[in-house]
Amino acid sequence: IPAARRAFGKLLDRNNNFLFPVIFVTNAGSCQRHHKAQQLSHLLDVQITPEQVVLSHSPLQMMKSFHDKCVLVSGQGPVVHIANTLGFQKVVTMEQLSKHHPLLDMVDHSRKTTLPVTIILFGEPVRWETNLQLLIDVLLTNGRPDCVYEAHPSAQLPVLACNMDLLWMAEAPSPRFGHGMFLLCLESVYRKLTGHELQYKALLGKPSLITYQYAEQMLRQQNCNRRLNTIYAVGDNLMTDIYGANLYNRYLTQQHASVITKTRLAGRGTGSEVMVEEEPISACQCRSILVRTGVYNSRFPLPRDQSSSITETVFHGHRDMVLEPDLMEPSHVVEDVEAAVDLLLHQEGSDL
Repeated sequence: IPAARRAFGKLLDRNNNFLFPVIFVTNAGSCQRHHKAQQLSHLLDVQITPEQVVLSHSPLQMMKSFHDKCVLVSGQGPVVHIANTLGFQKVVTMEQLSKHHPLLDMVDHSRKTTLPVTIILFGEPVRWETNLQLLIDVLLTNGRPDCVYEAHPSAQLPVLACNMDLLWMAEAPSPRFGHGMFLLCLESVYRKLTGHELQYKALLGKPSLITYQYAEQMLRQQNCNRRLNTIYAVGDNLMTDIYGANLYNRYLTQQHASVITKTRLAGRGTGSEVMVEEEPISACQCRSILVRTGVYNSRFPLPRDQSSSITETVFHGHRDMVLEPDLMEPSHVVEDVEAAVDLLLHQEGSDL
């Protein structure tokens, strides 16, 4: 904490305003942005606004096609309020489903509850076994949990899952099970009962691409919607922070290559190879900085050669994330957040 406070102090001007756009991207999902902003402000002794916080579920704001649907939500904390804040107005909790499930009367319309057509998994629940049972009930009955399981489900309800972290660091000496472990259990049960893989409409939180796209939107808003040059992503987790930042950097590279190709083709059509003055919206690059604190553990280094020794037990990423060793190679490795800030200030030529 002392190093982090010193680090963020270096990012402030004389009026205690940030010198650069700064956001905090976290896979936390059992709270709202203003609560996390208050927590960070207290810990870092710096004023953090809710607009500077990106939680694992924050990108759901962009998924407007689901906002008018009845959604079943799983997780901890004020899940209904969180869902409402994100734009979802028809929300059913696991507790409500558990209460009404034994009594649900499909004939008596006066007592018939609204049936969910989409599932949102915010984070790991308190009672894993109950949520696993009810989620399977809903998935295998197409949202009608009082019906018998379909032997061969023809369709699956859309599932939006936030926070893929398999493990997370708490006060205990070893990491604790995260929401990624709960997803692993749900996927295993679904596959065992149906013979099919559970499909997701979206996976949110680091290292998903959509989370970094949303994060850049927040950075641009702080930058008066001006284009960003370099994004520095600092984190302690190879599987989420570094993988996600490098994945986004590759996406940016591909986006810029696509724009250059299109503008050159446009130039040819006019008999000129002059580049069209159309700046891409995205940043030029995203640099990943690994800090040797938190969940980082130097005793479990990743081998560079995928063909030689990487196994499934090494890769803690989600099932749908392809194992690519290059994406877990940080651009820089430093001791802590203060060293990371010193590095990026040096990279940007700042004499602060």
